[in-house]
Order: sequence, then structure tokens, then C-alpha cells
Amino acid sequence: MLEQLKQDVYDANMQLPKLGLVTFTWGNVSGIDRDAGLFVIKPSGVAYDELTPADMVVVDLQGRVVEGKLNPSSDTPTHVVLYNAFQDIGGIVHTHSPWAVAFASAGLPVPALNTTAADTFYGDVPVTAPLSQAQIQRAYEAETGEAIVETFRADKRDPLAVPAVLVAQHGPFAWGPTPAQAVYNAKVLEVVAEIDYHALMLSHKDSHVPQYLLDKHYYRKHGSTAYYGQDNPQSGSHR
Repeated sequence: MLEQLKQDVYDANMQLPKLGLVTFTWGNVSGIDRDAGLFVIKPSGVAYDELTPADMVVVDLQGRVVEGKLNPSSDTPTHVVLYNAFQDIGGIVHTHSPWAVAFASAGLPVPALNTTAADTFYGDVPVTAPLSQAQIQRAYEAETGEAIVETFRADKRDPLAVPAVLVAQHGPFAWGPTPAQAVYNAKVLEVVAEIDYHALMLSHKDSHVPQYLLDKHYYRKHGSTAYYGQDNPQSGSHR
């Protein structure tokens, strides 16, 4: 079942350690087949060098395991909430990458201070409100997803234009049209968070890119007027 998607999700998961986005088993990638109403996700707590495509777990949009011998990621309920709320996304990644976690720990968004950010994120990457004790005790992982959705709903923020978020005191989630693109966005977020940290140490002034520069860099890669790249004008590839 969904053998190609299992391969795609496996390949995307294997990129996490290669890109320095995870330590031990602290991360997961999923990908969805919208027509089937099913998604594929990494199993919980399995070392990356032990994974195979056959280990990927198939889950429905109510969070029930449809196929797989292993338990799905403990973050599966978060993925369920996001796939149901953000209908146009095709892949989700969660990591504990240190620079993004630093901003999440401080309860700060990752600001759009430069064109490196603007190429991928149309504005600041937001941070959620901290979860309450009641939310954590009720359904921790599902409530994490609801907190993400509420963060975008409250600010009327487009999850396709800003394909990432920080969960306060926890870490980043990113998404995209495919599992591979979700991982790309997660890596960009980590790089931008590191750059921003150093920029904020050098200067405490508001260094946000002006709107016209944000528009230029974002829309040259995204949307109907995009012109960056070769065969795929909206490719995430960088120079």
C-alpha cells in the first residue's frame, strides 16, 4: 500500500540526519496521499540507520493505523491535525534542530531579517502560545497541532506562504507540497534561525527586510510571476 509514498517519506526522513536537523531519533517526516485520505509517517523511536521503507506506517486522517507493524511516531496526532487543517500541504517534518529550538525556547518568532529568509518565508516564522497544563494532560500531541493551527488562524497567516512554525518551548514544524520540500523548508528555517541569532547579537535595532524586498525575493520564487530557476521556476533550490 502506497509503496512510492513510503519510499518518498523514507528518503525524506533519511535527509534529516544528513542535514544535521536531528540528534538520535528526535524527528520525523510524513507525506500524504490526498486521494486515498491516508498518510505515511516514520515509526516511533527507531534509529535512522535501522529504518527501511517497509517500516513506514500508514495512518488515516483520524489517526488510526491502517498498515504497519511498528507504532507510528508519537507526533502522529499533530500531523493529523495539520493535514486536516492545512488542506494544500503534502508533507510535514518535525525536528529539534538547535537554532530553531533556541527561538522556540525563548518564545520568539524567527524574524525575516534578510533575503535568505524572504526566499522561502513570506514574513516571520511565528511561535505558538505555550500549551497549558490542561491541554498537555488532555491530548498533548493533538493540542500541539491545534496550537499551530490557531497561531495561523489568529494572524490570518497563509501556511503556504510561511511553511513553518515554532511550538513554544518545544521546537519547529515545517511543511510543503511534498515530504522532500518540507525537509528543505525545515533546513532553511534552521539556517535562518542561526543567522538571525547572530544578527540580533550584533544589533538590537529592528532589522526586518522592507516589504518591497520581501515581496521581490518571495515572489521571484513563488506564484504565477516566479522566474527563479530552470525547468521548475518555483524550485526551492538556491543559487
